[in-house]
Amino acid sequence: MTFLSSLDDTSPARLDAASDSNHLAFQTAEPGEGQRWSTWPATTPSERGPEPRPDWLVTSAAAIDTELGVVKTGKEGDVFLIERAIPDVPTDVAGNAVVLAAKRYRGSEHSDFHRSTIYTEGRGLRRTRDVRAVAKGTSFGRAVARVQWANAEFDALCRLTELGAAVPYPVQVGETEVLMEFIGDGRVAAPRLAQARASQPELRDLFGQVVEFMHVLAANGLAHGDLSPYNLLVHHGRVVAIDLPQVVDLVSNPQGLDLLHRDCVNVCDWFTRQRLECDAEQLFGELVAVIW
Repeated sequence: MTFLSSLDDTSPARLDAASDSNHLAFQTAEPGEGQRWSTWPATTPSERGPEPRPDWLVTSAAAIDTELGVVKTGKEGDVFLIERAIPDVPTDVAGNAVVLAAKRYRGSEHSDFHRSTIYTEGRGLRRTRDVRAVAKGTSFGRAVARVQWANAEFDALCRLTELGAAVPYPVQVGETEVLMEFIGDGRVAAPRLAQARASQPELRDLFGQVVEFMHVLAANGLAHGDLSPYNLLVHHGRVVAIDLPQVVDLVSNPQGLDLLHRDCVNVCDWFTRQRLECDAEQLFGELVAVIW
């Protein structure tokens, strides 16, 4: 568990915390088991989500993060549920408490980045040592990859949020953990599209939302890269895309168009099995036309 460490008096995080009327130094509450001080004050502006920030976001330095359990497990990381709340204040007021999803990329002995080169072509690492280590798959390289993927997902979420795409709001990133908006009700996650039981009119609306999401990406030279009914959530009729570390640039990545085509096939195959008429090749053609 990572706790808030001491910060330089001139750091942005220190200034942010000092301006908080509920600064940690004046709190009598202390984190208990499965808790930590909010990591928000320890982040820099570049590690925080885009402005304007939602009113539900808890930014107080007095807040405590409480672990609530695992939401889902994945190939490279797991998603946990965290409640960020200010102790001893009403939790029903915006900005005082919120439930967040924390995606944490696994340690090098458990994670599997065997497909990462498909998505990372065209991306760059600043240090040649890091490039060599990632390419060789050394323990250090896999550790670098974890941070790289966490930052890639956070950057993608930030960019897509600014573009108005339906994705969870990115709260912050730190090392291998990405904190984001939790899509669900209370502590229950929204179901995946693959679990949807919808009428034909509802399916047409869902398909339209997925196509709109793909158009937003394509118009900005991007593709999800691994789109399927398993990483699309349906929350009160709204489709929200998740699992975005592999978002590809269609210009710089030589595999970009192939990955976009695969996205089209995956989406249309599922809707076709639900007896909704759609054509993957037609959709792909529409998206390519938007790109060029």
